[in-house]
Amino acid sequence: MHVLITGTGRGVGQALAQRYRDAGDAVTGTARDGSAEVALDVAVPAQFSQLSQHLGDRAVDLLVCNAGVYLDKGHALDSGYDPALWATTFAVNVTGVFLTVQAALPNLKRAAQPKIAIISSQMATQTNAPGGSYIYRSSKAAALNLGRNLAVDLRRDGIAVGIYHPGWVQTDMGGSAAAITVDEAAAGLVERFAALSMGTTGCFETWDGRAHPL
Repeated sequence: MHVLITGTGRGVGQALAQRYRDAGDAVTGTARDGSAEVALDVAVPAQFSQLSQHLGDRAVDLLVCNAGVYLDKGHALDSGYDPALWATTFAVNVTGVFLTVQAALPNLKRAAQPKIAIISSQMATQTNAPGGSYIYRSSKAAALNLGRNLAVDLRRDGIAVGIYHPGWVQTDMGGSAAAITVDEAAAGLVERFAALSMGTTGCFETWDGRAHPL
């Protein structure tokens, strides 16, 4: 199996890449700092040509859209949330996901049972809306909506699409007080991706296999 994962420079993306490699799968990772197979900042559209060139005609069995940012943590409503943060966050968390799918689509179509996994968050949902983190929440809600609509349009191509909450993970983004380790999140997500099929396309699930309410 050939797995393409964005944002493998650290955190969950790095753990996912290592887990697939340990299982004997071929992995193409991307990282904006150049620490992976492909140097890619998903917020820079011009860089996607490098990804396409690297992939060539090779089939991609699983695309994991993992790259993401959380830039408005702790901001105050009356003084924070600079417009530039909105633009940057959406460029990575939403447009970056779409451009990744678009770039990898020819390669996905070459696979026998292609899958796309989009990492969103429980913070995207209407059922988890305690206020604050407006930019991040909005961007992850958009990523969730994007994934569910891609599932409809890609059904005719036999490409299954799943959207996932990775858990509150002990990363730079999640913080040291988070509930689960990077390895726990990666292990659960790998199981979720393996279970994804055309019968479950469009699903929104947690890392440990629960259907997440919207």
